[in-house]
Amino acid sequence: MKKNKNILLTGGAGYIGAHTFVALSNNGYTPIIIDNFSNSSIEVIKKLNKILKKKVIFYNIDLRDKSKLLSIFKIKKIDSVIHFAGLKSVGESLKEPMKYFNNNIQSTISLLECMQKKKVFKIIFSSSATVYDPKQSLPWNETSSTGTTINPYGTSKYIIERILADLASSDSRWKVKIARYFNPISNHSSGLISDNPRCISDNLIPSIIKVAKKKLPYLKVYGKNYNTKDGTCIRDYIHVMDLAEGHIAMLKNNKLTKGVEVYNFGNGKGFTVLEVIKEFEKQTGILIPIKFIARRKGDVPISLCSPNKAYRNLSWKARRNLKECMLNIKMVLKNKWL
Repeated sequence: MKKNKNILLTGGAGYIGAHTFVALSNNGYTPIIIDNFSNSSIEVIKKLNKILKKKVIFYNIDLRDKSKLLSIFKIKKIDSVIHFAGLKSVGESLKEPMKYFNNNIQSTISLLECMQKKKVFKIIFSSSATVYDPKQSLPWNETSSTGTTINPYGTSKYIIERILADLASSDSRWKVKIARYFNPISNHSSGLISDNPRCISDNLIPSIIKVAKKKLPYLKVYGKNYNTKDGTCIRDYIHVMDLAEGHIAMLKNNKLTKGVEVYNFGNGKGFTVLEVIKEFEKQTGILIPIKFIARRKGDVPISLCSPNKAYRNLSWKARRNLKECMLNIKMVLKNKWL
């Protein structure tokens, strides 16, 4: 492994970005955060300082401000970019699609223009399982059909994937990795950083934590009549530190070869919403009252990946099980900031 490469993390104070920051630091890289803190908190920087026992390099910049963004590329010699920045709520995207197209797509175009100008051509893009056509057979692999999206969040991710593919096709200098995340959960073992967005979140684990901390009276479970073992949605949950280590594998093992490569990051195993709740209760001893409500528009019944390509090409696989995910979440319950 080559040490001390500067890796720029857009949206690096967010949930996945912050955990990847820790993994990069622990693997000899020098991660640099760019974040406008619109959906994260400056407190994350303080928590990272505490975890790593060193000062975190970060810049409070909106990616759409190209003059400020270019100044970072001038100050720092950037080797690669990991592009996390973007709004990520399926529910919110259905209500405000233009907000998602403006933020997610415009910020990516601005970033790519600045990278091109400063001759930085290596990028890992945080995509999503929502780009897959939900009607096709499971599990989904990297060659499964994409583009038949059912929410604007997924559409924005698909459009960005297409932009990156066309860019790499037009200029052979680009080395693009697309990481399709399934359902990241849990947190660093310290409990100091977690999935704690500033906006209203419809993600399962942040909602469970709020109920556990008495900030919500009950957990809303969207739908109870899906064609699954208990009637609730099935998702492929992956520990966020496993996901963070997947980014290290993309940087380290595959050398960011020319062109575009796509990788699924998941466990390849699905759990229902009720199974996750029961495992949380078992590991924490905290009962979570639930209330079934109508199905949520934009949800698919089952989302499940084949992670075989990442194992084959990157020597990566998810190592942490659902029990360990819940035990790490238990540490978050002690953190008064969340």
